[in-house]
Amino acid sequence: MTRTVPAPLPPDFFDPHCPVQRVPVLGSRKWAWRIVRCLEGGPRRFSELRVPLTGITAKVLAESLRSMEHDGVVSRTEYAENPPRVEYALTPLGRTLLGPMDAVCDWSRANLAELLAAREAAEGARAPEGAGEDGAGRISVPAGGEAAGGSGAGAVILGA
Repeated sequence: MTRTVPAPLPPDFFDPHCPVQRVPVLGSRKWAWRIVRCLEGGPRRFSELRVPLTGITAKVLAESLRSMEHDGVVSRTEYAENPPRVEYALTPLGRTLLGPMDAVCDWSRANLAELLAAREAAEGARAPEGAGEDGAGRISVPAGGEAAGGSGAGAVILGA
């Protein structure tokens, strides 16, 4: 049996001018994906966003929203009321992230059990009990738990 050897990768395999690595909402910011999901249904106030985003500090949420606003993904609207009111919403550019996020969530639901089994085999340890993230930020499902479908563990990855 002969083995096919793929061609070596050239030094210029990655375009040095490709902006993908600089696009912050593609995963380099921990909370960006979850914030997008929270804003999917319409504008929200800062305090409303803190409810589902357990574990985020007010400072980090403010920094994340400001950064996403600078990137053109989120808009911030101040209302001249007493007391003042500020709402955050997805921009049309931010809404374009929803389709790819749905695709990643679907892929996660379909493949999470296999990914976790591979990780477990590689680490030689059993996955922690209970669904959610472990201390290292890894996704886990209960032993024998369902990894696919509805609001299963795959939803934890991007908050779908």
